[in-house]
Amino acid sequence: MTPPVALVTGASSGIGEATALKLHALGYTVYAAARRLNRMQSLVAAGVHVVAMDVTDDDSMRAGIQEIIARSGRIDVLVNNAGYGAYGAVEDVSIDEARQQFDVNVFGAARLTQLALPHMRKQRAGSIVNITSMGGKIHTPLGAWYHGTKFALEAISDCLRLEVAPFGIDVVVIEPGGIKTEWARIAADHLRATSGQGAYACQARAMAESMVGEASRKRQSPPQLIADTIAKAVTARRPKTRYAVGFGAKPMIFLRRWLSDRAFDSLMRMATGISRKAA
Repeated sequence: MTPPVALVTGASSGIGEATALKLHALGYTVYAAARRLNRMQSLVAAGVHVVAMDVTDDDSMRAGIQEIIARSGRIDVLVNNAGYGAYGAVEDVSIDEARQQFDVNVFGAARLTQLALPHMRKQRAGSIVNITSMGGKIHTPLGAWYHGTKFALEAISDCLRLEVAPFGIDVVVIEPGGIKTEWARIAADHLRATSGQGAYACQARAMAESMVGEASRKRQSPPQLIADTIAKAVTARRPKTRYAVGFGAKPMIFLRRWLSDRAFDSLMRMATGISRKAA
């Protein structure tokens, strides 16, 4: 039998890299996509195909899908993993930066899904895996734009699941908790640069420390846990619609579901060290 074909975005490090290697080990023909090919040489050495792709560039995404179909004739799994977190107060983050985050985290995933779906419908089978976050179900201080993207991708996934089910296509949401990747450092650095001065400086310092401090780093789960979960989902006969995995994911989502808004706000202030009163 021809091996199934998977496309994994954001594959140059972290969850994407671990997922590409996991699916390759399971016998998939894997195409790992990222903007910089030079960061994926370890994947090439392992036998994974690499594709230069920018999920904010339509021509780049079209070319990537066309290359996969030309080489392998099909696409069975799409893992929309590319994304980043840019924290900062709503007042401080420029609208251009906010748009960029939505372009990468939401519209990139949605557009790539549009390009993959005709091939999956023709096959009457396929799996679309969207990597959201526990941040798609909860809120944290100074993360409005990031959380907005993840809430949006959760909603898109739910609607999409209804639309494509008649064609034999599964839509799965993965909601990671704290994971040992570059994400927290990048988000914290952006937070300090954006809101480290001015009215929100005290909140920014406390939040950044909660994201990258030693206590947080010790509790983070390895990216391999997410890769294993994705593999479980795409090989299941009837996958779950959602998998909350990684440090804090299940308990935080549970608490958000059962606590009132103000009670959860208080929990977040306590967890992040942010005062209720302005400095």
